[in-house]
Amino acid sequence: MKKEFIFLGPPACGKGTQTDKLAAFLNLPHIDTGSLLRNEIAKKTEEGLIAKSHIDKGQLVPIDLVASIIEKKLASDECKNGYVLDGYPRSLEQAEKLDIINANIDINSNVDFKAIYFEIDTQILIDRIINRQSCPVCGEIYNKKYKPSKFENLCDKCNVALKTRDDDTEEIAKKRFETYYEQTAPLVDFYKDKNVLYRIDANGTIEEVWTRLLDVINL
Repeated sequence: MKKEFIFLGPPACGKGTQTDKLAAFLNLPHIDTGSLLRNEIAKKTEEGLIAKSHIDKGQLVPIDLVASIIEKKLASDECKNGYVLDGYPRSLEQAEKLDIINANIDINSNVDFKAIYFEIDTQILIDRIINRQSCPVCGEIYNKKYKPSKFENLCDKCNVALKTRDDDTEEIAKKRFETYYEQTAPLVDFYKDKNVLYRIDANGTIEEVWTRLLDVINL
C-alpha cells in the first residue's frame, strides 16, 4: 500500500526532526517544500526562474506554480511508494490543490493518507525558538535549552560557531504563531472532516514524540 503523510503544527513544534526520522524509518522520500523550491531555482528550470522572479520582487510564489512543482515531484518514481511531505499544505487553498494532485497521481493506487497534527504548548514553542541555534556549514539545528551542543556555541559535527537567526525573538515568534493560527490551523478541521487527521502530543523529548508517532502510523 502506498503511504502518504503530511504534517501540521505551528513553527518549532518538531515537525522537521520527526519527518526526517519517519522518512528514514519507512524508506520514503522526505519532501521539504522549501528545499524543493530552492532546488528548482538552483537548477534554473522554467518553474524555478518564474519563482525566482517573484521572490526577487519580494512577492509570494504563485500558489499554482508551487502546486506544479510539488506535483512533478510527487508523480516521480522516487515517490511511487509514497512520501513524507513537510511544509505543505499551509492553507485551505493549498490543501485543495494537494487533493487534486493526489487524485491525479494515485488513480490506480491503494493509498494510506494521514495528516498528522502536532499539538504543543505555545510557551514551549517560544522557548524553542528563542534558544534555537544552527550550524552555518552543515545546517544542524541545536537548542540551548532542549538540545544543546556538546561544547557551548560550537557544532558537534563541524566544530564551527553556531548562529542564531535575527528573527528568533519572542516578539517575532508570537507574531508567527498568530499568522499560523489564522492561516494554517483551519487545516485541522479540513482533514478531521475527511477522517484522516491524527493528533500527537508534541510536548516532550524527541524520542517520546517519536514513540507517539510510531503508534499513530501503525493504526
